[in-house]
Parts: sequence; structure tokens; C-alpha cells
Amino acid sequence: MLTKIREKAQGAFAIGILIVICVPFALWGIQNYINNGSEAPVVSVGDKDFYQRDVNKAYEKYRQNFQDMGVDEQSLKKQALDKLIKDEVLLQYVHDTGLVVTDDSARNFIKTLPYFQTDGKFDDKQYKKLLSSQRMSSAQFVSEIKNALIMEQFQRSITESSFATKYDVESFFKIHNQQRDAAYLAVAPQKLTEQPSEDEITKYYQQHQDLYKIPEQISVEYVELTNEDMAKTVEVTDDKLKAYYEEQKDQYTIPERRKISHILFAINSKQDEKTALDKANKAQEALKTKDFAALAAEVSDDKKSGKEGGDLGFFNAGDLEKSIEDAAKALKKGEVSKPVKSAFGYHLIKVTELEPAVIKPFDSVKADVTKAYQKAQSEDAFYKAGETLTEVSYQNPDSLQPAADALKLSIKKSALFTKDKGEGIAADEKIRSMAFSEEVLQGNNSTPVELSADRIAVLRKLEHHPSAIRELKEVKQDVVTAILTDKAKQLAADKAQKIKERLLAGESIDAIATENKLQVKKLVGFTRNNTSVPEQLNQAIFKAAKPVAGKPTATTVALPTGENIVVSITKVADGVMSEEDKKKMDLATKNIAKAVGQNEFEAVLSSLQAGADISIADPKATTP
Repeated sequence: MLTKIREKAQGAFAIGILIVICVPFALWGIQNYINNGSEAPVVSVGDKDFYQRDVNKAYEKYRQNFQDMGVDEQSLKKQALDKLIKDEVLLQYVHDTGLVVTDDSARNFIKTLPYFQTDGKFDDKQYKKLLSSQRMSSAQFVSEIKNALIMEQFQRSITESSFATKYDVESFFKIHNQQRDAAYLAVAPQKLTEQPSEDEITKYYQQHQDLYKIPEQISVEYVELTNEDMAKTVEVTDDKLKAYYEEQKDQYTIPERRKISHILFAINSKQDEKTALDKANKAQEALKTKDFAALAAEVSDDKKSGKEGGDLGFFNAGDLEKSIEDAAKALKKGEVSKPVKSAFGYHLIKVTELEPAVIKPFDSVKADVTKAYQKAQSEDAFYKAGETLTEVSYQNPDSLQPAADALKLSIKKSALFTKDKGEGIAADEKIRSMAFSEEVLQGNNSTPVELSADRIAVLRKLEHHPSAIRELKEVKQDVVTAILTDKAKQLAADKAQKIKERLLAGESIDAIATENKLQVKKLVGFTRNNTSVPEQLNQAIFKAAKPVAGKPTATTVALPTGENIVVSITKVADGVMSEEDKKKMDLATKNIAKAVGQNEFEAVLSSLQAGADISIADPKATTP
């Protein structure tokens, strides 16, 4: 139960951590203070406002999880917005309840993530490279990891307290191992030769002009201010570095680590709090004559750790519940605590190993100290330069040259880009969003764009091409092809629907197939994990209603290939547990309990959302 956070990488908030975690949380800097008056929020959750750029970013991040899966774009946009709101509701709630994760804990967790490692060890270069590819600073990422871990703590407190009964498991296998007999035929779109009329072509073109639109494009010139460049100009001496090292010695200290074991007496539906506490007290008394590891194996409700003498390994601050950490920190090596209460029950805690804190020698971290010192010394200058950039670019809205001269920056230029895609600096969505803002399109300098906590840019229009509809004569053949394709698909869908109606009326699928020169394929004892047919067909078979009184049911499903499948379901048999399933009973029980717990968590989240102050200015405006 009490595994360390780094082993929680399969949690809902840890999967795809570089992609998903970034969605709901935004760190605000200069832009927050200079751009509030020019843009109204489109979504508000409590005191937190989200602007169109935030919603766009949430959608882009969310969409990456569904690439090449054929998910409807409008559905994705709605789901992304819903996730943005739910994550913010949950984040505000966990902060209000006082849940915290320390910086050190977040950093230690990050170091265990495999995509930041080389040969099994944390690689700082790989870390910075990946963050750079996501256009994030380390401070941003650590902050977002902390938020994600706090939310996961709350989620796990609900999901891990759920359980599944034997009846639940048996019911699951009845459904999961269900077998169905079915017959199906495919109605493929036919190639049409009759050409559409000129009126049809014109009408289709007018109704689908978005398909033939050249997107709006712009190129910009810009100046860029970075703390990294400013830091390189800071002069250093050994005396200054050593003084800084002494001030920041905690940053160069390997913190104390404690390895602990525990004996758990769970509080659950089978055992109330009093019973658990009584057992814990008796066990503590028994330790006067019994070995801790032996007793853990004998009586602990955490069977997994119990087999290993209750061993939970080393932990870092923030990994475990506060009550357990506090108890462990108060113990000397070899000591056993009094019963300690947590969300899981009562624990007896023993410190089995203790690694004292170690301060890294100055010479071994001099390079890191130098970078940190230069960055710290340049921060004030960076922010003052940011103020200068803001002021000068505002006072001279028709040129970047005064700002470039004032800060000794070069003016750079981008290639043409669209609202959705760009290269170089335009690869950043923040730049694209600002480039197409009203102030820039009117020919003014932009307000400063905070690309990261230590990187700012100001841009202005260089070249602008409004979106345009390609003329019909340019796309006429494309329009003809689209019309014929749509007609063929509709004819196939209509034919499939008529066949389905005839099947439901009692006609034989074989007779209908012979009449229409179609081939019937039959599936006997078909199961959910059968991959011999397309996934959409498999799902349709098991979503279809069961036959009633021996009368087959029928359904249709459209495949991405354009075919329409008509399925007749003739028999459904409840699944039975195989010998292999019985061997997996413990795993199945655990997974079903997780599913139940996830449903409970979603219910809690929905309740929190229902009670939250949520405002959506314009639902249409919130989709990119």
C-alpha cells in the first residue's frame, strides 16, 4: 500500500507526464501584469482565469494523446476543456485542504523518471533537452510536478480505499469472457460514374468552403531577451562563489534518508478503527519478545511488504503521509514507534537504516555553483531589462529598433506561419497567438511574450496574408471527387440500414446476401479479445442487444474504410472463469477495486465541480 511516489508512475496524473501534466497549470509572469486589460478570460474557475491561449494549449496537449486514433475533433475539444476545468477544480481543492509536496520531493521524483535517465541514471542534459523541447523551464516543470503529485495523493486516498467482492469479480468474468455467435456482411461504397451537375458542384463548393481555404499567414520580426544570455556576462571570483555556496549549502546537500519497515493494521469494511488499534497495541507488546520482520510477515495487513519483513525501503520527504514521516523522523535507528494512524489504518514503524545528510564539497560542485550564482546575480538585471523592454517597445509602437538599441539586442525575423503551425520561434503557440492578435495585425509592437520564466520576446508584423478561399476553377476536380465519395458512402449506409431492417423483420442473412451478391462471414464463440475483425466491428458486436426468445438482433457499424457492416447476433453465452483466470483472481480483484475506486473518485470530482464557481464566457469561443 505505502509504496513510494516514484512507483506511482501509472497513476492517472503521472501517465505521459511531460504531455498531460502541462495541460491545466500555467505559471504567470510579466504577461499577467501587462496584458490583463487587453484580453478577457474565456473560462474562470474560482479566482483563476483562463484565456483563449490557455484553452488552445490545453487542447493541443490533450490532442497528443489521441493522435491517429480517429477521435472526433469536436469531441476532443470538449474533453480538453472539461479536463482543464476539472483539473483546476481539483487543484484548488487540494491546495485549500492543505496538501503539499516539497520541492525536494518533486525533484527526487523527477530524477526517477526513465525519460530523464541515461544508463539508469539521471541525466541533467537529457532533462534540459526534453524540457526545452516542451518549451518549459525547470522551475515550471517542478511546480507542475508538485501540483500533479498533490492531486495524485488525493486521488489515491480515494481509489486505494475501495475494494471488490467475490461477486464483483465473478460478474466481471461473466461479461469479459462472454461469447457471441454472429454473422455479418459488408456493404462497400460503389464507384460512381455519373458526374455531378454544375449546380451540384457550385452548391457543394459554397457549403464546404472551409475545405478549400488557404489559411491566414504572417511573418514577424522580433527581439528576444533571455536570462541565460545575461547570466554569461556576470563576472565571478572564487571568493564570491564560496560565499554563495555557504549561503546555499542546502542546495548542495544530499539529505538524510531513512529506510523503514511497517506493520499495518488496516481500517476497512472488515475491520473498524478500534479493532485495528487494539491489534496494533498487542503487536507492539509482542515485539518485546518477537522479531519485527517475523511479526510483520505474520500479522501485517500489507501482505506485499509483510513477505519482506514489512520493508518499505528508503523514503524522501513528501513520499509518505505526514503522520508516518513524522513518526519515522522521530525514531533512532532500530527503534519502533507507537501505533501511528494514516488513511490506511494503524502502523508500527521501525527505522532499519539511516543515511545521514552529506554536504557536497565546494570543488565537486563549483561548476553548478557558478551557473547558479550567475543566474541569481542576473535575475534582478533580467527583470529590470524586462521592464525596459516593456516600456521602450510600448513608447515606440512602430519600431523594434529603440528597444533593440536600449538593450543591445539584435532584431530577428521569422518565416511565414499560420495560427496552427510555425517554425523557429513561431513553433511556440504563445508567439503564434500574439502574432495574430489585433495589436500586432494593426502594425504595433506586441506586448512582451513570456516564453518561459527567463525568456521574453517582443514582436511586430513583417508580412501578413489574410486567409482566402481558393477559386472553384482551381479545386473543381477535388469538389467532384468529394461529391462522388459522399454519395457513394451515403448509398452504402442506406443499403446497410435496409438490410438491417429486413434482418430485424425475420429474413435470413444468407438469403439477403445471395440476393445482393454479398459474402456472409460467420463468427462462432466470438470473444472480446478476438482481433480477427476490425476493432469497430468487435465493439459493435458486444454493444448490440442480446437475442430475445431466439430471435436474432441486428446492428450496423461504419468502418474507416467506408464500408458499412451489417451484423446479426444469433447467440450470447455468459463467460466462465478459466483455470488461468482463477490464477489471476488476486490481480483481477485488485484491478476491479481500482476501477470501482476510480468511479468513486470521478463522482467526488463531479461533486466538487458542481459546487465550484465556474464561468464560461462563450462556449464557442473556448474551442481553438
